[in-house]
Amino acid sequence: MEFQDKDLLQVIGDFLEKGYADSIAAMFRQDSSLYRLTGELVRDERFMVRMGVAVLFEELVATRPDEVEGAIAFLVPLLADTRPWVRGEAANILGIIGTGKARAHMEQLLKDPDPQVREIAADFLTAD
Repeated sequence: MEFQDKDLLQVIGDFLEKGYADSIAAMFRQDSSLYRLTGELVRDERFMVRMGVAVLFEELVATRPDEVEGAIAFLVPLLADTRPWVRGEAANILGIIGTGKARAHMEQLLKDPDPQVREIAADFLTAD
């Protein structure tokens, strides 16, 4: 990760933690390359940052549905993370994205060793 990305991640994380998802959504709408930071944001130790990522993606799905798939490649590696909460957070964002491409990656989580991860995947895969 580049030095600038680390600084940007810190700023985005701090804004999300404080509830400014709308400001971060504006940044993502302005620069779609920011989707590359999604995986790192989902792995943030701060719960409110991860909650903010979910709010951010709900906003982006509504306003930029054609761009949100840009995050998928950065979320998929997290589905194999050793920490269940990381797998669950990644599954949650993939579920919010909700496209066929995003949902296809969630199928494997139906057999996840963690019951909460399985439940997140099942909830999104059976929704409609």
